[in-house]
Amino acid sequence: MSLDPITLSVIQAGLQQVCDEMDLSFSRAAFSPVIAEANDRSDGIYDAVDGALIAQGAGGLPVFVGTMQQSTRTLIRMIADGAAAAPQPGDVYIVNDPYLGGTHLMDVRFARPFYRGDRLYCWLSNTGHWPDTGGAVPGGFSASATSVEQEGLRLPPVRLFKQGRMDRELYAVICSNIRVADQRIGDVQAQAAALEVGAERLGALMDRYGDDTVTGAIAELRTRAAQQMRACIALIPEGRFAATAWIDSDGVVDEPLAIRLAVTRDGDALTFDFTGSAAPCAGPMNSVRATTLSSVYLAMRHIFPQVPISAGAFEPLHVTGIENTFLDARYPRPVSGCAAEVSQRIAEAVFAALVQALPDRVTAAPAGTSGNFALGGHDPARGRDFVMYQLSGGGYGGNADHDGLTNGCSTIGISKAPPVEIMEQAFPVLYHRYALREGSGGAGRHRGGFGLDYEVELRRGHARASFVMDHGRFGPQGVLGGSDGAPNRVTVLRGGVAHVPAHLSKEQDIPLAPGDRVHVQTPGGGGYGDPLTRNPAAVARDVALERYTADDAAALFGVVLRGVPPEADAEATAALRARLRTRD
Repeated sequence: MSLDPITLSVIQAGLQQVCDEMDLSFSRAAFSPVIAEANDRSDGIYDAVDGALIAQGAGGLPVFVGTMQQSTRTLIRMIADGAAAAPQPGDVYIVNDPYLGGTHLMDVRFARPFYRGDRLYCWLSNTGHWPDTGGAVPGGFSASATSVEQEGLRLPPVRLFKQGRMDRELYAVICSNIRVADQRIGDVQAQAAALEVGAERLGALMDRYGDDTVTGAIAELRTRAAQQMRACIALIPEGRFAATAWIDSDGVVDEPLAIRLAVTRDGDALTFDFTGSAAPCAGPMNSVRATTLSSVYLAMRHIFPQVPISAGAFEPLHVTGIENTFLDARYPRPVSGCAAEVSQRIAEAVFAALVQALPDRVTAAPAGTSGNFALGGHDPARGRDFVMYQLSGGGYGGNADHDGLTNGCSTIGISKAPPVEIMEQAFPVLYHRYALREGSGGAGRHRGGFGLDYEVELRRGHARASFVMDHGRFGPQGVLGGSDGAPNRVTVLRGGVAHVPAHLSKEQDIPLAPGDRVHVQTPGGGGYGDPLTRNPAAVARDVALERYTADDAAALFGVVLRGVPPEADAEATAALRARLRTRD
């Protein structure tokens, strides 16, 4: 079928709008702040035959762009093999098994078949981060887990809704295995309702343009996405570009884990070879295959954002060498850190490799951690248990054009930290500080953005704190002569005594009493280019805004400042920079 460009563009926008409305409906109706406020969720449309991504909401987490495709493909295969029940109109499957195309157990997927008449036309799917799915610690981020069972309840694809009606027995089984179960009904109904909205909107789009026209448009959009990605790959010089990214530790064994990557351009395809990366690890910093693939895809989305989100965009990207490494975890390896932490280290490795080939397009490393902080306990004032999940932003890396973004969202998504006011209303906590972490960006011609500095106190009751973060040992990489960003810092103040986790930003089950505090300083982004080439006026502006001190300006950038407001002394600056270059 030949489609004119206008019709094709309108249908493309219509499919995107269907997903955007699912996203909006999900967030507006959800009870949990991590979904309702932080938008830790995603919605999409997937092919009925091969599960290929057709469209995804612009407001969804990019890391789910590949994992939801893989989980849909797995569901289709299991139905064909008889390992999952055959679908009926109105059915909704629930699944969170990481090894079946997922991430960690807290990312719970729903999938609904979409019918046109008697024909299964496609799948509508979404993912939401549930605050708790059971396991050893509240929130699921068990920093010292050695098997997936310690992380929570693992669900294969089963029908939670059958022909539009919730299976109350299955729901009771789920609720019997998770904390604060009485609060999950709001998230479950919101997640299912979002798929209902998607079915209505997609049906209306197909009624308007006809099934054949929409089907033809979907096929054409997939083909064009592949063509556009190949055209972008053509901008990369032929050759091999290698880089290494490091994970602090796995939370159990206090040794770094290496992600070794070689990116090779051969014609109109890219191969991402992870041969030589660390072996499967004891702790929860393993990544399942679907998350590893998705991490590569989202990194390329950062580099070439003009390529539409479609399965076609992934076709020229080939991932190899992950077998027998911690990037291809198999049961029963624990995986709670895969989606929020390991995925960002994989993306960092891609950036570090391709900045060598595309220095004008690729940035230095971003903060690269979601800052997973879970707090679970009992609130006596409300007479109920609670599980609070806090994610946080950090600095982006500098690039060829400008400094890095300050307190940006994680590399893997656009989820944002819930407002302090919402968190204090929902949980027995008080934030004493929520500010920028001045000076945390790596020095460079364009410096990295700054991280976040927050301190939160437990006001009443009792609670246990758990962290699965990263970049505590190694700061985000600077590139082309730029300095690394400041690493993550976590301090727990218990009875006025400071405690720093042995694994720096990973620990679980830290008991807190009223008055105890948690202080987190997230990483700044890596610097881009030689700091001694930074515009002295930009350095003076940063000092005037108290982002750095005058001593920092001299030590990091070789700029000598005078006066109030500070201005660069050109002659003294030139002399200092000459001495620093000679010393280096």
